[in-house]
Amino acid sequence: MMVPAALLLLGALTAVLAPRVLARADFPDREPVVALWVWQCVVAAVLLCCALSMTLSAAAAWQAVRGHVFAPAPPTVVEAYAFGVSGPWAAVTAVALACAGVWSAVTLVREIARARARRGRQEAELRDRAPLLPGEESGPDGRLVVLESERPDAWWLPGAVPRLVVTTAALRRLKGRQLDAVLAHEQGHARARHDWLLHSSAALATALPQVPVFAGFRDEMHRLVELAADDTASRRHGRLTTALALVELNEDRGVFGPCPSTQAHVPQRVTRLLTPPRRLTPARRLRLTAAGALVPVIPVLVAFGPGLRALG
Repeated sequence: MMVPAALLLLGALTAVLAPRVLARADFPDREPVVALWVWQCVVAAVLLCCALSMTLSAAAAWQAVRGHVFAPAPPTVVEAYAFGVSGPWAAVTAVALACAGVWSAVTLVREIARARARRGRQEAELRDRAPLLPGEESGPDGRLVVLESERPDAWWLPGAVPRLVVTTAALRRLKGRQLDAVLAHEQGHARARHDWLLHSSAALATALPQVPVFAGFRDEMHRLVELAADDTASRRHGRLTTALALVELNEDRGVFGPCPSTQAHVPQRVTRLLTPPRRLTPARRLRLTAAGALVPVIPVLVAFGPGLRALG
């Protein structure tokens, strides 16, 4: 039981310490795409720790599971894990981790079902408010939908036929290339499939709210995907144009006032666009990307370490 316990300890330390380390780092605001990658690698490492610990605990508790997991392995490898001294905690650990995994999977499926239902309602509303004209067809790359509304807004609606929705108030308010910047921002969300990141992070945080890394993953995804899309728009149309477009779309929502709102991150995004932080060098971006990729490798090395040493 040493290896499963070590994996559980490694997963717990990663789940607690990684959000604190990333919160103190300076690179997420400077390189949101890199930060998104690092967060995903950290979460993958925690999930790998749990999955590998569950598998080895089940192998220690039940001979049938051990026979399937270690079927192609020589006896020396099986002996290296010392399953004979596992004790009664192996079965408890395996069952507890399996239940947590099943509950997380159920929550993810429920989150996806809710998102699809919500998207279905939005598509039905779009069909009612902006039906296709006679002879008009929606292309494979989606289409731009203009809605009559007094509220300036724009959003991307994913689906089989993705749609970029803009209200008439937004068309009246956005000047010059500001509309292009808003469209580039929403297209950045669509190309990077940020909706999947938001769904998975919300599902993990809902299923296991006591785990700090999952709560931090959900909160940071909402912030970082917006920063990444802002950078996509600003690279094409300029930071000032993108910042002014954000202000025009949100100035009537009270986000720039003294009272906090649900979109309090908008002023921070505008400030970041107007006074951009200095980007990391390509070498440092590469090092951070490689370091993030190595994080999930650590639990794999811990799990396979005894077997590799036995073979060596």
